[in-house]
Amino acid sequence: MTVAVSDDVLSRWLPFRALTGAEPGALPLYCLPHAGGAASAFRMWQGKLPGVAVQPVQPPGRESRHREPPYERMPQLASDLADAVLADVETSAAGRRYAMYGHSLGALVAFEVVREVRRRGGPQPVHLFVSGSDAPHVTYEDGPMVRKMNRDEVVELLRRLGGTPEWLLADAEALEMILPAVRADFTVKETYLYQDEPPLDLPISALPSRSDPRVTLAKADGWREQTSGNFARHLFDGGHFAVFEQAPRTHRIVAEALRPWV
Repeated sequence: MTVAVSDDVLSRWLPFRALTGAEPGALPLYCLPHAGGAASAFRMWQGKLPGVAVQPVQPPGRESRHREPPYERMPQLASDLADAVLADVETSAAGRRYAMYGHSLGALVAFEVVREVRRRGGPQPVHLFVSGSDAPHVTYEDGPMVRKMNRDEVVELLRRLGGTPEWLLADAEALEMILPAVRADFTVKETYLYQDEPPLDLPISALPSRSDPRVTLAKADGWREQTSGNFARHLFDGGHFAVFEQAPRTHRIVAEALRPWV
């Protein structure tokens, strides 16, 4: 299926589109960041996966898109990102084959993008990787709603989760730049309403962490119910950002799962 998305819009969603360091025909892997996160979270993954073109996704409201208002609801976010993914896939030398990786909020967004593509009759990814996230259909208990927290409470939450440099949390001017995207992203999560649909017909790999303060292993295991294909769980030691802190292991897991397609 052909999706009309301008090169300008596509380059905003995929700011490192031409800088993957991968050979022509490499399998695109669209990587979606955590709440408040940006494409740079996956920048160092480029060139680390043989035969794979890592494509970090840049949601609006941060980094190169900091002047654009961030999304606050899942349906529009998933629909617009599905447009971009489909447009890029249609022009890819990989022959409409691709994979998706989402961390934390990015896992839920990736899941909803895949389901949106399926509703449109588009090509499904060869694999979906999720980390730092409960399964979409389970009841999550994250504590107080972040969108209702004051600035100090949000900062303390980010500090507890890790992944945000301390210098940034201590810089009032820098905080004013990142907090709108953080609040908007948590609003996407906190207003998300799971709709029951048939399981995806593709393999899913979950990469949870033992000491993640916001994700229990039991609820992460619920991802197996979202596929009629193969499910694999790869357990990490560490907290919410263990897959980034132990990037070489993450790369090995992803590369092995994608080996049949590259």
